[in-house]
Amino acid sequence: MSELSRAACMTRDLVRCASVTPEEGGALALIENWLRPYGFEVHRPIFSEPDTYDVENLYAEIGEGDQCLLFAGHTDVVPPGDAALWSHPPFSGAVIGGEIWGRGACDMKSGVAAALAAVLDHIDRHGVPKTFRLAFLITGDEEADAINGSVKLLEWAEARGKRFSACVLGEPTNPQRMGEMMKVGRRGSLSGDLVVEGVQGHVAYPHLARNPIDQLVRLMAPLKEPLDSGTDFFPASNLEFTSVDVGNSARNVIPAKAVAKFNIRFNDLWTSKTLEAELRRRLAGVNDPGKFNLVCHPTNAEAFLTQPGPFVELVAGAVEAETGLRPESSTTGGTSDARFIQAYCPVIEFGIVGKTMHKVDERASITEIDILTSIYGRIIDGFLASPAFTTLGA
Repeated sequence: MSELSRAACMTRDLVRCASVTPEEGGALALIENWLRPYGFEVHRPIFSEPDTYDVENLYAEIGEGDQCLLFAGHTDVVPPGDAALWSHPPFSGAVIGGEIWGRGACDMKSGVAAALAAVLDHIDRHGVPKTFRLAFLITGDEEADAINGSVKLLEWAEARGKRFSACVLGEPTNPQRMGEMMKVGRRGSLSGDLVVEGVQGHVAYPHLARNPIDQLVRLMAPLKEPLDSGTDFFPASNLEFTSVDVGNSARNVIPAKAVAKFNIRFNDLWTSKTLEAELRRRLAGVNDPGKFNLVCHPTNAEAFLTQPGPFVELVAGAVEAETGLRPESSTTGGTSDARFIQAYCPVIEFGIVGKTMHKVDERASITEIDILTSIYGRIIDGFLASPAFTTLGA
């Protein structure tokens, strides 16, 4: 391929940083080096918490005014696994066949690079903005615990008087081709363990034991009943059991305990608290349930929706102008750091096609990266031009 675009070069260079969570790997240092010559205020706070690893993050801002368009993302990546299975070394940033290869190219260093390039291109054309601000919020802890990353970085920014009007998060959102889908919300996530205590014994003498498996099956049944029928923007909430374990390898022993693990992806009809209350209500209706305990593990991932309005229209219009497709407003998929950002301002996710994220031979199309950069450029221009955004984030 001929000379690479700014965004493609940035993607390549970021991929070459081995920033597996929680290692910074040089990625945030690169971003700082790209931004400081333009006059950005750059901070790289490190957050800690007992029994967790430290995480370095980056916040950068430029411009003046009350209104601020925020671009968010993460530079940490999942481990590459066995490097021998890759066609090219996972942190090589190889440019082959119109694609940039390596861990994080798709999820989501290309999204970060496109946002950086779009903002710097805007400043090259128009100078530093005088009536609004442009900012970056980049974490190194999205792919793992998400404890010392965006959630603390947002609190840090708020404590310093930073306010945001709207946010674009560059996660890969398109299933097959650019322009198909943007995320206007996310389902919530609630995990839990259903633990049943029995009495261990010989299978030939069941009257001397109490089989927790029998009780567990009876308790699992009501939890699998439908939770709701979905909403206009969300599918029906869904509980899936992911593990049933008794820790027993013997065929002639009734086990002492049985545990079922589950996860629920839920829509905005529920919160983690109301959902847990509903599960307990259902379990309370089981006759002779035996001795059991329900332990829920909230993941700080509540369902949310960015309501239709000027920001949704701005992003959708920018996507359509560059791709010819009107993106579907979706809430599908897993969780992302948008779950934290939504408490501070409206947030929409849009990035490249996500078919290779987290896979061996992860890669990103240079054409898609360049299209994404143009879309982000249109969003910046539209944000600047429209008086509708003077009330966002207020």
